[in-house]
Amino acid sequence: MPKATWSGAVLAESDKFEMVENNVYFPFSSINTSLFTKTAKQTSCPWKGTCSYYTATVDGKENADCAWVYEDPKPAAANIKGHVAFWKGVTVTK
Repeated sequence: MPKATWSGAVLAESDKFEMVENNVYFPFSSINTSLFTKTAKQTSCPWKGTCSYYTATVDGKENADCAWVYEDPKPAAANIKGHVAFWKGVTVTK
């Protein structure tokens, strides 16, 4: 079962996920929402659409914009709507 961890905390874990461009996308419902704060950062992908970011905070330590989500992706990426992926030192195991 895929799991995302950082700084000793489980950020997300689910047996349901999507793989896109070698990234594991977890259902938003599988993340530990108490550890995340939405940020103002947004980026755009030509085929996925607009991406929003979240910062994780574990024991007072922040990992800025380490999680991203396509809340309303373009049709080609509809399978990752409402799914979260990670980077910036977050370890994802399958």
